[in-house]
This record gives sequence, structure tokens and C-alpha cells, in this order.
Amino acid sequence: MKKITLAIALFLSVLAAQAQTKTVPTPIADNSEQESLAKDYLSQIMGVAMSATSNMKLFHFVYDWIGTPYRFGGSSRKGIDCSAFTKQLYSEVFNTTIRRSSRDIFSMVSPVGKDDLKEGDLVFFKIHSRSISHVGIYLGNNRFAHASSKGVAISSLDDAYYSRFFYKGGRMLESFKNELSASTNDDETSN
Repeated sequence: MKKITLAIALFLSVLAAQAQTKTVPTPIADNSEQESLAKDYLSQIMGVAMSATSNMKLFHFVYDWIGTPYRFGGSSRKGIDCSAFTKQLYSEVFNTTIRRSSRDIFSMVSPVGKDDLKEGDLVFFKIHSRSISHVGIYLGNNRFAHASSKGVAISSLDDAYYSRFFYKGGRMLESFKNELSASTNDDETSN
């Protein structure tokens, strides 16, 4: 609904501006200009400075899921939990199949220090637990996307709550990427 409202408001403001200035409309921006505008827009919404190397597919995916309600064990737009959100993101954005629970996902990564996190890395938390209980996807600028108890959102590692329970960052191990892509290729050739 928010996207439709935003699109209508943008359309009406363009029409009003054209009516006031009575100028010939400018041609539609080329793809590079459109991508630049999209990066600027998503940067402002997510609080993350996007560079020329930013993975736009990642940011579009996160934007599309923001506001989806949280549901323990859920894996759809009706309700999703943190590990299902991470699994879905890795499948659609990185074409990589990962495990379903935050603890199992942690077993697939090499640990990364908080200061060494890169866009697309995973962040793990031990919230009121001795074991990993929460996972999110690092976006940059100490911000990460996750399915929290309030739904899919973008939060900061600097927030007192998340800073307190942060455990480790993680980067998908090459061995798992290769193993997963090999098993996917085997599945495709057997069909």
C-alpha cells in the first residue's frame, strides 16, 4: 500500500509541476540514471550509503519485504521468522541454498569481526540464550535487515539492544557455496 501511495503522490507532483511550468517534458532517464535514482532513494530509506558496487538486488529484496509480520516458523509474506527470511534472501539474491535455523546457518559461515563485515554477510545474535537465536543480513553502515518480533525491518548494530546480544558476523564459506552449487547442478541433470 505504501508503494502505491508513494507512486500516486510522485505522479501527481510531476503533473502539477508540468502544469505550472508548461514546459515540454524531459525524456525518460536512461538506465544508469534510473539506477542512480533508485540507489539514492534506497540509501535514504535504509540509511545505508550505496556505492557503484552495491548489490541492488539485495536492497530491492529487503525493501520489498519490509513490514512483513513476524511469525515463528513462518516462511511467507503472511509471516516469516529470521532464518526463513535469511534463507529466502540468499536463495533469491545470491542463488544459494542455506540451512533453515540460525544455528545451522552459522555452521556454514566463516566468522567475521564486526569491523570487517561486508554487504551480504550474516550477523548472529544470542538473545537471552547461550546459543545463537537470531540472524540477519548486513547491509553496510552498521545496519542489517532481519525479521524481528516487530516484522521485517532494518536495525543498527549500534542500537543498545542489538549491540548487547551481538555474537559474531559470518561470511558464507566457499566450500559450502561450491557444495551447494554442485548438488544443485546434480539435481538439474538428473531431471
